[in-house]
Amino acid sequence: MPVLTAGAGLHETLALLTSQLRPDANHKEDMVFLKDVFSERSLACLMKIHERLRQYERQSPTPVLQSVSSLAEDVTDELQSRPTNTEEGELLYLLTSPHVKALLSVHDIVAQKSFDPVLPPLPDDYDDELEEESVKIVRLVKNKEPLGATIRRDEATGAVIVARIMRGGAADRSGLVHVGDELREVNGVSVVHKRPDEISQLLSQSQGSITLKIIPAIKEEDRLRESKVYVRALFDYIPLEDKATPCQEAGLPFKRGDILQVVTQDDPTWWQAKRVGDSNLRAGLVPSKHFQERRLAYRMKVGTLPNPKSPKTPSYDQACDKDDCDCEGYFNGQYIAGLRRSFRLSRKDRQGSSIDGSDTGESEFLTYEEVTRYQQRPNERPRLVVLIGSLGARINELKQRVIAENPHRYAVAVPHTTRPKKPHEKEGVEYHFVTKHQFDTDVINNKFIEHGEYKENQYGTSIEAIRSVQAKNKMCIVDVQPEALRRLRTAEFKPYVVFVKPRVPESRRRRTAATSPGGAEQGRITEEELQEMRQSAIQMDHQYGHLVDRVLIKEDSASACTELRSILERLERECFWVPLGWVRT
Repeated sequence: MPVLTAGAGLHETLALLTSQLRPDANHKEDMVFLKDVFSERSLACLMKIHERLRQYERQSPTPVLQSVSSLAEDVTDELQSRPTNTEEGELLYLLTSPHVKALLSVHDIVAQKSFDPVLPPLPDDYDDELEEESVKIVRLVKNKEPLGATIRRDEATGAVIVARIMRGGAADRSGLVHVGDELREVNGVSVVHKRPDEISQLLSQSQGSITLKIIPAIKEEDRLRESKVYVRALFDYIPLEDKATPCQEAGLPFKRGDILQVVTQDDPTWWQAKRVGDSNLRAGLVPSKHFQERRLAYRMKVGTLPNPKSPKTPSYDQACDKDDCDCEGYFNGQYIAGLRRSFRLSRKDRQGSSIDGSDTGESEFLTYEEVTRYQQRPNERPRLVVLIGSLGARINELKQRVIAENPHRYAVAVPHTTRPKKPHEKEGVEYHFVTKHQFDTDVINNKFIEHGEYKENQYGTSIEAIRSVQAKNKMCIVDVQPEALRRLRTAEFKPYVVFVKPRVPESRRRRTAATSPGGAEQGRITEEELQEMRQSAIQMDHQYGHLVDRVLIKEDSASACTELRSILERLERECFWVPLGWVRT
């Protein structure tokens, strides 16, 4: 590869890089795209301009004159006052051209550095009954963004007080306005008898420079250092729909799952926060955890917020309806051990199944969960991967395919059962075969993450079975009922939860297997069954969506398998947000 010289410019570097791009079999489209972009003539011209500007910046040229426009006017007057020859006439034409006059004007502005905002002089009529040392005149230069401060009326004195300063806003960046300051005037207009909403409107409509007359607080608080508290939002928030917010324009909208950096919790009702990854440096108001819980409790009390309860019928993936089927077993020649799901998923025996942890009583209010960054270390056991799925997702088949492709890296927890061992089965491979007494004892001792009965035989997946897989430095993949997530969300397992749901078409006509969700051979699917799938996905998202790390939309088995495999690979090398309690400090 050619070597760049020390003085090579950016456009030369770009041209050299373009000549070295060679499409290969794996990244042909990406390479062709990059080559097309880098070969653009307009981009090369921009690079040349950039280099020329950098060259002048390094030379630090200084203007010969700072008033070229005046000199040009003098020359023009001189030429107009007497007859001119051809060259002089051409010069006169150029100097009177609007474009040349504008160019010379810009030259003078840059040379004189008169492009910074200019604040008006202080008014002469600021003397009043207040002592001079108690008054502070603050001038701020404001663009279209909010000023970044909220105000309130002091109930005792009636004074207009600065209630909070939004981190990153114009007021915060100036360092001149503080919480507790009394606001007297805005641009010479008295605000003593105005309502807070009238003052806010006056501030929002002001552009350019704003002059504030302020009575400083008796004790100005030091500017607080930015907090390092991060939380995952467990609900959606739209400030414009929140009548309780002190300033809707200052509110920070977010969606469930967004990571927020809480920069201050000084106000017990309204926190200031930023969305992680957001380019906007200004913080916004969000309801505090305590305040959000209080109003959710009130809504539940008055009946506007229903108390969520477990559904009467399962809304999760049914796996299969075959009688006495081993859903795990041999897949493409590779045996995949795992929990026999038919005991709790068969439609005809559904009512007889007994599932642990189906109802834990009243759920806590979903507000925020404090989180931190975590990356798996080389000496740590792999994270547990948990699959949950709505109706039609067929997550068991998805799990089997991924494990069969790489059994040395991925495995399932070998389940326990009380049924007799078949001649071809081995202890600890297909199942752990135990007596009914031992199984019942393990249930009492809370050793299973889930268990149930099918045709008078007990089946269950134990915590020790998961630990056994992780002890071999393999990533354990389990597919469970969503109720089991509460047992698995511990610092020991650090589960990564994937919610798999099939893409359900919106058309109302009947579909064949070729167009059925998941691409499986399910025969004809009625509109009633499609509606069940839609409702199942909605119901699971509503009840358990706050516990989910990733939603996988299953178009077909092959693409879903590829996406899941990508997720597993990223878990081993990338950082993820996890609950704070999962990481030792």
